[in-house]
Amino acid sequence: MWDTSKDYRLLTAEKAVELFLKTIEHAKFKGRWDKKKAIKLAKEMIPELQAMRYSYLDPKELIDTPQMEALKEKAQGIIEALGGEEWHHKFLSLADKSEKEKVEEAVAKVRFFLNTILNLDKRLALGKINDPVIAVDIKVGEVMSVGKHPNADRLLVCNVNIGDRAITVVTNDLTVKEGNRVAVALLPPANFRGIVSEGMFLGAGDGVLKDVKGEIGGLPKGIPLDALKETRNLVEAFLKS
Repeated sequence: MWDTSKDYRLLTAEKAVELFLKTIEHAKFKGRWDKKKAIKLAKEMIPELQAMRYSYLDPKELIDTPQMEALKEKAQGIIEALGGEEWHHKFLSLADKSEKEKVEEAVAKVRFFLNTILNLDKRLALGKINDPVIAVDIKVGEVMSVGKHPNADRLLVCNVNIGDRAITVVTNDLTVKEGNRVAVALLPPANFRGIVSEGMFLGAGDGVLKDVKGEIGGLPKGIPLDALKETRNLVEAFLKS
C-alpha cells in the first residue's frame, strides 16, 4: 500500500491551489475575465485532491481516477475563465507600467499552478518515489538568450525553451550561454530584484549543468544526485510556507 497522504506530488498540488487562490484574489489583471469562476473552480479542486490523498492507491492507479479527470477539467475551465490559452499575454500587455512587475509575478504564479495540476498525472506515472523533487517538473531546456540583470551585476536573465513554452530563469552562474542544454526545475516563481524567475537550473560542483542529455521538454538523463539537493530544499520550503 502506498501512503498517498504523504505523497509530495499531491501535497504540492494542494499547496499550488492555495497559492493560486491567494494570487488571484489580489491580482491586478485588466481586461475581461471571470474571476469568480476561476476561484470557484480552484476551490472545487481541494476535495478532489484530498480524496486522492486519502485513497492509498498506487500512484499509477491515481492517474485513471475520476478525481484526476476532474482536476484536469477544472484546470481547463480556469484557463477559459482567465480568457483562453493566451490569457497571460493579454494580462501582461494590458498592465500599467507601474504594475508590470506585480502582474508578471502573478502571471508566473498562475502558470506554476496550472502546470502543477495539468502535469500531475505525468509525475504520478513515475511510480512510488518518496522524494520532494518528484513534486515538480524537471525538464531539459535550451537557453535561447542571455542578458544581464538590470538591477544586479552578479545575475543573468535567461530565456529558456522547455518544449511546450519558454520561461524566464534568473541565475547567478555568469558562464551560462545561449545554446546551453540545461536541466530546469519548475519551482514556485521567485522575484529576484524585479525579475521573476519561473524555474531554477540544476547544478553541481562547477555550477549549472550545461550539456544535459534528453529531449527538450522531457526528463533529463544522467543528472548527478547532488544536483537535486536545492530543488528538494525549495519544495520542502514551499510546503512549509
